[in-house]
Amino acid sequence: MTGLRNVLAIVAPHVGGRAAGAGLATVLPGEARVTVVESADEDPAALREAHVVITALAPVTAGHLGAAPELALVQCASHGFDYVDVAAARERGIPVCTIGSSGAEAQNVAEQTFALMLALAKQLVPAHLALTEADWALPRLQRSITELSGKTLGIVGLGQIGQQVARRAAAFDMTVVYAGRRRVPPETEARLGGARHVPLDELLRTADYVTLHAPLTEETRHLLDARRLALLKPTAFVVNTARGALIDQDALADALERGALAGAGIDVFDPEPPTPALRLLKSPNVVLSPHVAGVTRETLVRIALAAVRNVSSFLAGESPRDVVNRP
Repeated sequence: MTGLRNVLAIVAPHVGGRAAGAGLATVLPGEARVTVVESADEDPAALREAHVVITALAPVTAGHLGAAPELALVQCASHGFDYVDVAAARERGIPVCTIGSSGAEAQNVAEQTFALMLALAKQLVPAHLALTEADWALPRLQRSITELSGKTLGIVGLGQIGQQVARRAAAFDMTVVYAGRRRVPPETEARLGGARHVPLDELLRTADYVTLHAPLTEETRHLLDARRLALLKPTAFVVNTARGALIDQDALADALERGALAGAGIDVFDPEPPTPALRLLKSPNVVLSPHVAGVTRETLVRIALAAVRNVSSFLAGESPRDVVNRP
């Protein structure tokens, strides 16, 4: 769009900050003037003059939008968009975009999902820790070591990432059920090993593993609350590589401490980084990772390029892709 060239790139410190955002200036069109910050509050003048904001897990609030009278686009460098006030952007007529259709994160998030599932099934963390203490833990652990083969995997959200998870589940000879607002076409279900759409509560009652791949919205916040967690079998595992607030973290800790669940693999937290008071850090039978599911060297390049492509097209006068707040 003619005259739009001021780009404010906001990269939260816990995902690399200014150093991670430095390369954006080299891949955006030459006429774009790029300012890299770690918070939208850091440079009020740059925010006031920004035509485009690219944000990597950094909050963009209604106040920030109100302080940016020239703003015409907010581009999230992620599949998620929960850190942007999309309702306020809609009121201002500002499109908020993700990189959803690019699938840039899908492969690695799926791999991390299975890394957590396998670590839980094979008791890798307690086995490793025991051996470092000269404890041959086989007699104790063998009762809880299980296989993925033959188990039912419940996928909450069968979008780009969920489908990558389902493909891998078929290779492990798992039965796949999924829940979500929409059923995918039958041919897609067949391609994913016969994935079957079921209501969420049914999925929770039947699945041996439940993995979350839904966006965080007001409707999905604490999607797995105490009531829904109670539907799970005591032998079931929960894996979350999407957004921390999809699960009531205290309710999950309660279930783990009571032995009402076999375990949990958690890559995302609410807030991030988590505070030392987070009970999940001390809960039994958990495998934790610091939101690494979308940040391999390869993935970071794909994410940056997907965000830049959308911004570059917009600056050239084309309609943006993956708008999440259309009227």
